[in-house]
Amino acid sequence: MISRRQTLGLFAAAAATAILPAVRPARAAASEFRIGWQKNGVLALAKRRSALEKRLADRGITVSWSEFTSGPPLLEALGAGALDFGATGDVPPLFAQAAGGRLYYVGLYKGSPAASAIVVRKDSPIKTLEDLKGKKVAFKRGSSAHNVTVKVLRKAGLKPEDVEQVDLSPPDAAAAFKNGSIDAWSIWDPYLAIAEADPETRILTTAEGIVDSYSFFLANRDFTEANGQVIVDVIDELAKVGKSAQGNLEATVKELSEITGVPAEVTRVTLTRKGADLGSVATISDAAAAYQQSLADEFYGLGILPKKLTTGDIVWRPKAS
Repeated sequence: MISRRQTLGLFAAAAATAILPAVRPARAAASEFRIGWQKNGVLALAKRRSALEKRLADRGITVSWSEFTSGPPLLEALGAGALDFGATGDVPPLFAQAAGGRLYYVGLYKGSPAASAIVVRKDSPIKTLEDLKGKKVAFKRGSSAHNVTVKVLRKAGLKPEDVEQVDLSPPDAAAAFKNGSIDAWSIWDPYLAIAEADPETRILTTAEGIVDSYSFFLANRDFTEANGQVIVDVIDELAKVGKSAQGNLEATVKELSEITGVPAEVTRVTLTRKGADLGSVATISDAAAAYQQSLADEFYGLGILPKKLTTGDIVWRPKAS
């Protein structure tokens, strides 16, 4: 069983590094590639293996990394020109676009819907989705967990305003969940896998059958327009890293466990969920673009987004060689 020390260690380490790097304008001729990452998935493995450093070395480009605990602050930095590249779930790019951030969708990764869930305490009186009405539900506003919460409530015939929404980062929500100051927590892996390893935690519902699981690679617009081939190379390299990792899951479990500090048995859960495939890295598909537009329309209709968006305006597709 994962210890409290291990759990808090991951959260504390992530929280300590989620600091915006100094804002510097993106260079026309890139000499540095600045990446925002979270402690999971293909980017974490690429960092561990120095895969992007090796791929970009011949171009004379160095790589720097800044860690974040969720997508919204990462995309704030990216849209402002403090980063060149990063990965998030489906909702953060909508808020970043609405705020005028200069960014593009440049790639995607489709994961397991079971990697996102709403959890409650084992002894919680919340037994059905309908029981969430009037309860304190925590999630990071503007994150993919926000979308999961909205969709779960809709399935139960509820609206977002039917619950008390508590905006918390994963580390803060983990602490609030443990001390009982919130009733439910909407969260993603690896935080989900850590939480469900605790016998006092119960999964109310996963996102299976409720929400498609798209994550996106985004890049600063100015950087991309000046360095399109760098973006092409990076997406290609990440796909190679993902396929290699998927082809040797036991080694990947050990590798990711060492990166995150999460025990191997918990990491194995994240990598073997139904539909999980680290190799599913690609450029933006028509289906993913349509999904984002539908999500933007829904969030605007609910009054969550402040303006109507055309997400296709910031979908970047590489030029045919």
